[in-house]
Amino acid sequence: MQYVRATVAYDGTDFLGFQLQASGRTVQGVLEAALCRLTGAETRVVGSGRTDAGVHAVGQVVAFRISWRHELVDLHRALNAVLPPDISVDALGLANEDWHPRFSAKWRHYRYTILNRSVRAPLMRRYAHLVTQPMRLDLLQGAAETLLGEHDFASFGRPMQAGETTVRVIHQAEWSAADHLFTFDVVGNAFLRGMVRTLVGNMLRVGSSAESAGQSGSQWTPSWLAEVLAARDRSLAAAPAPACGLCLMHVEY
Repeated sequence: MQYVRATVAYDGTDFLGFQLQASGRTVQGVLEAALCRLTGAETRVVGSGRTDAGVHAVGQVVAFRISWRHELVDLHRALNAVLPPDISVDALGLANEDWHPRFSAKWRHYRYTILNRSVRAPLMRRYAHLVTQPMRLDLLQGAAETLLGEHDFASFGRPMQAGETTVRVIHQAEWSAADHLFTFDVVGNAFLRGMVRTLVGNMLRVGSSAESAGQSGSQWTPSWLAEVLAARDRSLAAAPAPACGLCLMHVEY
């Protein structure tokens, strides 16, 4: 048995998320089915994180144990030959026995993409969230900076397993803009379920509401976001942004 590590990319639109479910198409399920087709044996795949339904990835990392008598380059080629077009294995190699795709990770990098214009762009609808109101980069960045450091993010997500801590460390939270595209890059030691999308949904309340765009007396300010963060109360936060704009970029070990 060989312990294998792989970097996986996928268009999450037609997946119900990464994690295997009782019914429905998942990234884990498709990977395990491909491995079973190649080896004839059931193989469990473990991921670095459980991306939600509709969330994309270019840097998801997975691990699995497999009995394979050929070169790993042949396994890499064979997997991509049998996987569907919306998922690929970009890198594959042996892993150390003491390595784990989730618990060995130092930090994760997610990116959220927003198309900010009055008319939708059909070719981007799977990969960017359309916001038609004017957006202010300075207010978005001010909101993002309230998230830096170690905090209890219970207002913005749920732990992967019941009883786990909701404390996380955000190392980087940065908005940028070019033409009609706004992108939010966030790097943290780990993230709660739904956390990045909910953070974006709340920052959009600060940076793209009519009040924020045109009036100085808006209640949706970076200070408001800091208060929601400190409250550790999910009912105070805005709804999450749509999954289509979110992508797992990289996991560092």
